[in-house]
Amino acid sequence: MKLTVYFDGQYWVGVVEEVTDDGLKACRHVFGAEPSNREVRVFVRDRMLALLGETSRTVERQDLVVRRINPKRLARQVAREAQKAGVSTYAQEALKKELESRKVESKTASRNFKKEEKERKRLLGRQKAKEKHRGR
Repeated sequence: MKLTVYFDGQYWVGVVEEVTDDGLKACRHVFGAEPSNREVRVFVRDRMLALLGETSRTVERQDLVVRRINPKRLARQVAREAQKAGVSTYAQEALKKELESRKVESKTASRNFKKEEKERKRLLGRQKAKEKHRGR
C-alpha cells in the first residue's frame, strides 16, 4: 500500500494505491490546504481504509521481476521517487475507471428519479382531473 501526497496546482491531494492479488486499487482524497503530519496520520488511521473499501474497480497490473538491487542504486531510486510528484499510471487508470463507474451509477439513479417524479406528477394531474369531474 502506498500513499502519495502532492500539490496538483490548486489543492493538496493524497492518492492511496493498494496492490492485491486481483490488481491495483486506487482512491483519491483532497486535503485542501497543505496537510500537516498530524492530518496525514489522522487520515491514514481513520479514513484511508474506509475510502479504499468504497472503491470497487481494480486495474490488472503486471508484476515486475524482483531481483537484488545494489544499495547505492536503491538509494538513488528512492531519492528519485521522493522527488517525483504525482501518481503511477496504474493508479490514474484505476481512478479513472472508478470515476466512470460512479458516473454511470449516478446517471442511472438520476434517470430513475426523473422518471418516478414524472410519473408522480402525471398521477397527481389525473387525480385532480377526476376530482374536477366529480364536482368538488
